Amino acid sequence: MATPLDLQEQEQLDDLKAFWRRYGSPITWVLVLALGAYAGWNGWNWYQREQGFKAGAIYDELERAVQAGDIDRSSRIFDDLKSRHPGTAWAAHGALLLARQQAEKGKADDAVTTLGWAAQASGDEAIRSVAALRLAGVHLDAARHDKALEVLGTVKSKDFEGLVADRRGDVFLAMGRSDDAVKAFQNAWSALPESLEYRNLIQAKLSALGAPPAGTEAPGVTR
Repeated sequence: MATPLDLQEQEQLDDLKAFWRRYGSPITWVLVLALGAYAGWNGWNWYQREQGFKAGAIYDELERAVQAGDIDRSSRIFDDLKSRHPGTAWAAHGALLLARQQAEKGKADDAVTTLGWAAQASGDEAIRSVAALRLAGVHLDAARHDKALEVLGTVKSKDFEGLVADRRGDVFLAMGRSDDAVKAFQNAWSALPESLEYRNLIQAKLSALGAPPAGTEAPGVTR
């Protein structure tokens, strides 16, 4: 037999009922949204892992095609990777891999298209920067100097400041603008870490232009 509620308990129950009538529906919706967001987050993580696994498998196939020297097959595989998994790091790395093969095979225009896609579509700033540097190199090889400078201007990452300045110096040198090349190489020298051996190459470029960095001498020169 149920025990009758005392007056205080009855008042608390009535207050709870009144509260729920007033706020119950909004609270329910908040809970539903919170649980839905949690489930959606877990689902998204699963989806990302699943997409990454599938994209990685296609990238492995692309890598084998590149190693085999089959550029037509490489292109088809990359097109599949790009269309099915465009937002993954695998697609961006695949673009860099294919572009290198295209450049080596003399297909500069195809390399420009591939690198241009990576420089714009990748969600990773480092990959976008690498793609832009390589794209500028392809333009430089084709004597499209203004285009190379334009591409270099799109790289905003501080981590690549030295490499961008170095490549800009190469472009200026190819254009016959020696003074601008010296300034660019000096900027590259200053921006790159002292421990980086690549600095030796920049030092050699400056020395060849008659403007070695202060306190240095041309590599290989002894007193």
